[in-house]
Amino acid sequence: MQCSRCQKKITESQSYVNKGKVYCEDCLMDIGLSARDCDPWATYVDNRTRQRAGQKGTEGLTELEKKVYNFVKGKGKATREDVMKGLKLSDTELRTQLIPLLHSELVKEKSEGRQQYLVVIN
Repeated sequence: MQCSRCQKKITESQSYVNKGKVYCEDCLMDIGLSARDCDPWATYVDNRTRQRAGQKGTEGLTELEKKVYNFVKGKGKATREDVMKGLKLSDTELRTQLIPLLHSELVKEKSEGRQQYLVVIN
């Protein structure tokens, strides 16, 4: 696998997909995206950016991010595996789609026993 920006060879675990392109972590940072699910600064920045743009709900999300959001919303709660299977996504693709949803506080993960579920934040 190869980064679509810098052409560096990367493994699937080192790759991040954004808008159909594969990036290494360095290039992902260069284009202004955070590769981490739980990043308080990115959450703050994303929320402020959405507020300034007047975006509410799923406004400003890509079609695939909206599909992930609607899948979780339709189920009430879903594991990451449920979403990957239901939308035919790889782990890397799902992680990449979840980051903006988590940072925008549209979706969160919660524990029930030993299981982690994605849920829509009302």
